[in-house]
Amino acid sequence: MAREKAQLTEGEWAIMQAVWDKQPCAAPTVQESLTKQTGWTYSTVKTMMDRMVDKGLLRMERIRNLMLYSSAITRKQAQGSEIMRAVKRAFDGALTPMMQFLLESNKLSKDELEQVEAIIRNKKSKGKNQK
Repeated sequence: MAREKAQLTEGEWAIMQAVWDKQPCAAPTVQESLTKQTGWTYSTVKTMMDRMVDKGLLRMERIRNLMLYSSAITRKQAQGSEIMRAVKRAFDGALTPMMQFLLESNKLSKDELEQVEAIIRNKKSKGKNQK
C-alpha cells in the first residue's frame, strides 16, 4: 500500500529516481545506474529496496528467480510530500511567504515569470468556477 505522505531519505530519493526511470526493474539495474553517483554495492541497494517495499514505497513482483521492483508512489506524490514538509518546517505551513521567498530569491526569466502568472490565472479561474 502506497504511503499517502511519503517521506523519503536522500538514499530513497536516489533509488526512487532510478526506479521511476526504469520500472519495472531488478535491483542490479538500479545499483548499476547509481554506482557512479553513490558507490553503493549491490547488497546495499537490495537491502534498501527491500526496506522500501516494507515501507510501502516500492512494490516487488517475483518471476521465478527474478525480483522486479516498481514504484508504489508517483513522483508527484513524493514531490508534494517533500514540498509540504519543507513548507511546514520553514514557513509554519504558510504558502504565501514561501512563494514570496521563492520568487524574490531566484532569478526567473521572463518566460518563467509568464508561466507562473499563467498558473495563477488558471488557478483563479478554476476557483471561480467551483464557487
